Amino acid sequence: MTVRRVVTGKNASGKSVVMSDGPSPREIALKHTPGFNSAPIWMSAGTPSLSAATSDPMGVAGASLLPRAGGSTFIIVTFPPDSVMMSPDFDPTKAGPEHLVATPGIADHFEMDNPGMHTTPTVDYAIVLDGEIWLELDDGETVHLRSRDTVVQQAARHGWRNKGNKPATLAFILLGAS
Repeated sequence: MTVRRVVTGKNASGKSVVMSDGPSPREIALKHTPGFNSAPIWMSAGTPSLSAATSDPMGVAGASLLPRAGGSTFIIVTFPPDSVMMSPDFDPTKAGPEHLVATPGIADHFEMDNPGMHTTPTVDYAIVLDGEIWLELDDGETVHLRSRDTVVQQAARHGWRNKGNKPATLAFILLGAS
């Protein structure tokens, strides 16, 4: 998956310009979880400034994708079918560190005794762009989501389960909350 990211802004004289056009420098396809792709698009540490931007916040490899209170993160994730993780070839000891690299800060909140379940101090807006996915909540409650379905997640403990046979792609905007 390569997500085209067009970033606009203003130059020093206030003229609207394209600042970059291409994939995010932090987009990654995981080797040990085939079909899992993470494309962090943009981040703001706090209230964004509308003055002329000079740097790409996604250029800092390894920086946390989990926004602080007042900050935001825009990320697109493709989840492979759960059968990938159930395959005899799947090695969680190799996949785990890769997830920490692909989604630092977020993956740090994953529960070791319940893979994929996590809680983050964020309000998340999600939209299913393609495919089907199941949102799992406490006590095993699940919500089946299809293309164009949306979720507003308010610091709820959850996990994403792809019970289908095709990848599912979601766009997330995470808002750091207090």
